[in-house]
Amino acid sequence: MERIEMNISLNGKKITVNDGTTVGELASDRNPGADLIILNGFPAGTDTILMEGDSVFLIRKGQVPEKDELEELMAARHTPGVHKVLKGSSIGIAGVGGLGSSVAVALCRTGVGRLVIADFDVVEPSNLNRQQYFTDQIGEFKVDALAENLFRINPYVTVEKHCVRLEPSNIPAVFASCAVVVEAFDLASMKGMLVDTILSQMTEAVVIAASGLAGYGSGNSIRTRKISERFYLTGDSVSEAMPGNGLMAPRVGIAASHQANQAIRIILGERDV
Repeated sequence: MERIEMNISLNGKKITVNDGTTVGELASDRNPGADLIILNGFPAGTDTILMEGDSVFLIRKGQVPEKDELEELMAARHTPGVHKVLKGSSIGIAGVGGLGSSVAVALCRTGVGRLVIADFDVVEPSNLNRQQYFTDQIGEFKVDALAENLFRINPYVTVEKHCVRLEPSNIPAVFASCAVVVEAFDLASMKGMLVDTILSQMTEAVVIAASGLAGYGSGNSIRTRKISERFYLTGDSVSEAMPGNGLMAPRVGIAASHQANQAIRIILGERDV
């Protein structure tokens, strides 16, 4: 009896397999050394029977997937339509300390295609309590160290680095390609300057700022508010960094995730909070 063939995708390429083929049989035939089998975006057992239109990835530990393979894997997790929009987007991050570096990591993992990062500072030992850097990066410019770390997460992301002090005169040029700019400064004066500059000089861009995220208070008090059509504010608006109430990784991370999530929502056409 003639066996029926089915069309599936293997590591991003279309192939045909016989009806009733299991993912284990496919792995044995196509990549015997595969350590991980991903079926439609999720790990699968070797006895799982393949179905028409399935997407399979066979992965070896320590081997970086090809660009098309990685794109397919990420699209399977985020759904193809969402991933396509994020891949074509450009988001700016002003300041890449605790907030900014964590926002960048979240957006990189989510599949945003282009990240524009700006900061003039270097990595210091005191940064390591909350920022996305490592001890062997101490002394490096933060934009260089962050780009290095982002490429380890996704070697195909585009990172545009600006090792500059941001001012009203250069902000529009630095973030010209960005639909959304995340404010991630420490000083209130710098925060206000960036927000004012974007709202007045970049008439199409949206800015997501932060205020009030120091200490170890309840994470539930951190929220995102829509101040105007182009201005969002994350934080509890009261927890100022001061002696005895320093910036700590958990609450900084919560605020950063709020900012990253709101940026993604805006890119995907969702303007509420």
